[in-house]
Formats: sequence, C-alpha cells, structure tokens
Amino acid sequence: MTPGRVVIILLLAVILGVPLTLRPERDARRPSTDENTLVVITPHVPQIQEEFGKAFDRWHRREFGAPAFIDWRQPGGTSDILKVLEAHYQAVAKAGGFSFDNPANPAALPGACAYDAMLGGGSYEHTKLRLGVKVDGGRVVPMSVPADIPQADLDAWFGENRIGAQTLYDPEHYWIGTALSGFGIVYNRDILKRLGVPEPRSFRDMADPRLAGWVTFADPRQSGSAGTSLDAILSREGWDAGWKLLREMCANSRSFTNSSPKPPIDVSHGEAAMGLAIDFYGRGQAQAIAGNSTTDDRVGYVDPKGETYIDADPISILRGGPNPELARRFVRFCLSDEGQALWQFHATLTSRGATNPPGPDGRPMGPERHELRRMPVRRSFYARFDRAMIDHVNPFELASEARPAGWRSAILLMMGAFAMDNARDLRAAWRALNEARTSGDAARLAEMERLFYAFPDTTLPEGAILAFTEGNYKAIAAAWRDPSFKTRCEIEYTAFFRENYRRVVALGKRGTPTAPQRVSGR
Repeated sequence: MTPGRVVIILLLAVILGVPLTLRPERDARRPSTDENTLVVITPHVPQIQEEFGKAFDRWHRREFGAPAFIDWRQPGGTSDILKVLEAHYQAVAKAGGFSFDNPANPAALPGACAYDAMLGGGSYEHTKLRLGVKVDGGRVVPMSVPADIPQADLDAWFGENRIGAQTLYDPEHYWIGTALSGFGIVYNRDILKRLGVPEPRSFRDMADPRLAGWVTFADPRQSGSAGTSLDAILSREGWDAGWKLLREMCANSRSFTNSSPKPPIDVSHGEAAMGLAIDFYGRGQAQAIAGNSTTDDRVGYVDPKGETYIDADPISILRGGPNPELARRFVRFCLSDEGQALWQFHATLTSRGATNPPGPDGRPMGPERHELRRMPVRRSFYARFDRAMIDHVNPFELASEARPAGWRSAILLMMGAFAMDNARDLRAAWRALNEARTSGDAARLAEMERLFYAFPDTTLPEGAILAFTEGNYKAIAAAWRDPSFKTRCEIEYTAFFRENYRRVVALGKRGTPTAPQRVSGR
C-alpha cells in the first residue's frame, strides 16, 4: 500500500471517528427499557424540553416509584409537525395498523404508531389532529384520542373553559391546554425615539407610516403562530378594516422571516423597530438583552389590552402510541402545580428561584436553569402564585373577545400575494401613497388609494366572477380546495397586486395607469 493511500485511510478514520467521539453521553436518567419512555413530538425549544423532561422524571419517581424519560422529537414548527404526523398515520393505515370496525373511532393495533403525544402549538393545530387525516379508501383517522380526564378535575384546574373568545381545552377532551400563548408587539425603544414614534399600545400603531422599512414579521405560510396572530387581528378589525390594516402593516415591512422566534431577535439587534411576536419570545428577548443590567431596557414587549389573542398551548395524546398510560400521566403532570410552575417561576438554581414556593417533595418549584416566561393555563394558579411569577400579568384580563371569523386560509393565500411575494413593489407603492397624501391632489390620491387597497376578482372554474368580499369568501375558499385552481390563483393574484402597486408608483410620478384587470382562475 502506498504512503498516500495510508494517509487517506487515516484521514478517513479521523473524519468518521470525530462524530462518535463528540457524541453526547447517553442520558443517565433514561430507563434501560422502553417501558417508561414517552415519545413526544413538539415545536418547543430545547430549554422547554430540558426542564419538562427533568421535572417529569422527578414527579414520576415520586408518584409511581419508577423513572420516566421523554424522547423528544422536533422536526420543525407546528406546520412541519402536522405534515410529519399526517404522513405517518397514512403510512400506518396503509400497512394495516388500524381496524375500521368502528369507522368513527378507528382502533390502532398496540404500538402501531411511533409517537405518544404532541406538546405545543395552538388550538388550531391540535383541532386538526382531532379532525384527522384521510387515508386509503377515503376513510378518516383522527390522530388524537380523548385524554380521559374526569370533568371534576378539569373544573378544578380551569374553572370556566374560556379565555376571551377561546376555550382552554377541547370540549371532548381531545386536547388540553398546558400553557397560554399571547400575541403582541416587541419593539426597540432606541429606534422608536430616533424615528419619533411613540411606544406601541395597539396593533394599529404598526401601520404608522414613519415605520416604513422598520417592521418585521414571520411569514404566516411557514409559521403557524404568525398565521394565528394575523388571523386574530383580521377577525377583530372586521373584513374591510382588517385587510386595510394588514396591508399597511406589511407595507412597513423590513423583512418576512421563516420562523416566529426571529422577529424579537431582529428587533433586539436593531434591525427592526417593531415586530409581531409570541409573548414568551418577546419577553425572553427583552430579558436576554437586559441580563443583569438595570439600565439596558431598549427592548420592550406589550400585549395590547383587549386586542391580544390568547390561545391555549395544548397537549394531545396521539392515537396508537406505544405508551398511552404514560402519556396520560404526563398530561396530569403538566397540569400539576409543579408542571405549571415551570412556565413562570424563577430558575431554582438562581438566588431568586431558591425561595420559590415548595412543591409536594419540599423542593422549590420551577425550572432549574431556564426561565421559560410562558403563561400558565390554570386560572387558579394566578391567584395562588402571582407573587412568585416573573411576569405579573393576568392573561384572563388581557384577552380579546373577538372570535376567529374563519378567514385564516385567505391570510395565507392573499398575504402571500399582496405582501411576501410582492414586498419590494408594496413598499414602493406605500412610499408613493404617503407622499401623495401630503400633496393636496385629491383626485390623484383617490385613484392611488383605490389601486393600493384593491383585491382581485376571481373567476371560478364554472365561469362565475366573484369579487373578494366577505359575502363571497366561502365560495372562493371552497374553490381553492382544488390544488391546481389554487396554484393558478396564487400566480394571478400576485401579478394583479404587482401591477397595481406599479401603477400607484407611476401615479405618484404623475403617470396615467390603465384600468385594472380582472383575475381569472380558469
């Protein structure tokens, strides 16, 4: 063997050996068998996984005299998780893993499915688990099962099953809230002062023209939480005012990111002045910036009172999982005082957390290292433990009473066309429109506004032409269920908005636009 080949073989051995050398040690707390291993699929960050994994193991050892290990699976955000689960259940059904003797409640063979529970996401996604996925033969398999918790326990934990316009758990117990998610505004005080813009108190403040180029969003087509927050704004404002507000907010955009944790980071780095954010991302980023400083408060977060959409962050027990009894125990742990304290107490390894209220084992309750800054879901928890909580906010007092209007699918399609896929032209038209608003040319301004806020007509496959109105929405949305028709609409809507924005810019330069075109979905 030549020296050159020897060197190549040695280098190859080093390359293959490094990952094995650097591989983390096996968790010493993990049971030697799968008997007490719970497989949980989640969008939650590693800090949440770590704290809940350790605390559940302690709770399970005390309550049942045996260790319990959580095998976390995190394939992405909630949208990605739904795709993974849908594909998994379709594959299990195709392999004969379900009995359809009772079509309304297909029974899974023991351990037929790979996951025990889904923790995290929103009520929208967990309701989709309950509604299920179509499998071969047109049958539907619900992906979750009821948690089998006595109503008396739910009443003791939650009281009234309501926060604002939302519920805290599924009426049939298919999902149970474990925490609450609010959707508010994260902002950079330094940039706002420089722009002469006051700190926000309402979502309408994000449409201030002085913020042009300074607002950041997560793309609702990739982030379920972003879709939820925008849907809540639209539902609360109503069809006409809501779409106008969303158009103006997006016109101030600096960027559209692919994940909900990114806007608070961009705001804290000074790359944006404001952004829509989930409450714990906003508060957590403000805390990360301030650290131990008492003066660095450049990042703030606000839940607009009466406007904030508060949603349950649920857990669902998945159908056919390998360890359903352990999954039911995990649900109970999440709703216990110890589980709820993980979301809002100071870390117990800090001086402030060392004096947290004790749990049944005498240890201070709360996370060990990571302060999670989430809102507990149990109503009674706020009255009992408010003094021990990091954030002295009561989400039951902040929540909006506006119910979702059922327009979410329009947000994903229309915002993609009028904002994300036309961001540059939208910003240019917004600048031209606001300049024209100070010119005094009323006729020209009226035409620019009409073009800027216009929506395309849709020609349905059967030939009917429908304006994009609240009254026509159901018929249009029903037609979008055809994937090929929906794709054609996406292309044509995007072209419509682009042309209108360019006409706005041309009018701003005193050009004369041609008449806007209709959109055909045929």
